[in-house]
Amino acid sequence: MKIKHLALQQSTFVTVLLLFFLLTWLSGQINTNALVGTLKPLIETSTRCQTTALQNKEHLIVYAPSKNVAFSLVQSLCEDAVVAKQYGEVVGFWGYRTSDSIEFVGKGIADLILAKNNIMSAFKAESTYNYQPIVGFPSYTAFFISAKEKPKINKQYFLGKRIGLLDYPTSRSGHILPKQTFKNLGVNLENLKITYASSHNELRDLLANGQVDLIASFWKDEDQLSFSKNYITPISDNIVGTRWYLKMQHENTDLLCAIQARLMTLSKLQTSPYFNHVEPYWGCDSGTNRVDYLGEQRDE
Repeated sequence: MKIKHLALQQSTFVTVLLLFFLLTWLSGQINTNALVGTLKPLIETSTRCQTTALQNKEHLIVYAPSKNVAFSLVQSLCEDAVVAKQYGEVVGFWGYRTSDSIEFVGKGIADLILAKNNIMSAFKAESTYNYQPIVGFPSYTAFFISAKEKPKINKQYFLGKRIGLLDYPTSRSGHILPKQTFKNLGVNLENLKITYASSHNELRDLLANGQVDLIASFWKDEDQLSFSKNYITPISDNIVGTRWYLKMQHENTDLLCAIQARLMTLSKLQTSPYFNHVEPYWGCDSGTNRVDYLGEQRDE
């Protein structure tokens, strides 16, 4: 009996050992590339193209908040000679929710990403993954916008008003700043009639359709077609605009300058007066091959 028991133990041990090696082997076969494994639900919202380096298996991963931006940038980068020296393919993802960009920032998946500086700071992405800003859009002002009167910044005014906010905790103009205003005024959020929207455009639709009395957002020139500029009240000004960040795990200044040049060119093609005005964070001198960081000047 002891011999049979020992044989049974040995057999069980061998079986467990074989299963262990099998699992180890299988795990080695799984593609751990975060592009596929981590972001399976976002695979359908992607575009890709090959550079001239057809044998190179390296991917340059780009994330943008819209399909048009992602598509244009990916195609532009695939045509770049510097990119082709380092990558065989450029893959672009896009997402319309803040949670999508958080997924990329928090896990350091994207090599190049358009994001807000407060998201980068929250995840310490600049120190963890060494994301560096390469170009930035202008600072802007957040407003309370009404359709029928100029909003007042006092506690009594907001009580009883139907207020439209963004359902994104990371949005400064549509969520963070208006809620800070309510808090500073001593207004309990539970006493407010708040309707949450999924985008700034949806906020404007709510206001235009009379479903809310005021919204918190930024002001753009085309808003004058639907609303009066006399009926806006600033919440906070000099809000830092979004930036393109490049993951700089190496001092890859050739790639940085090439991508910055592409972003500057694409920006000039935008019809929006906000998005066609972008400032570089780096000075790239092709004559001397000198690369200087200009970020401190840009942030003043």
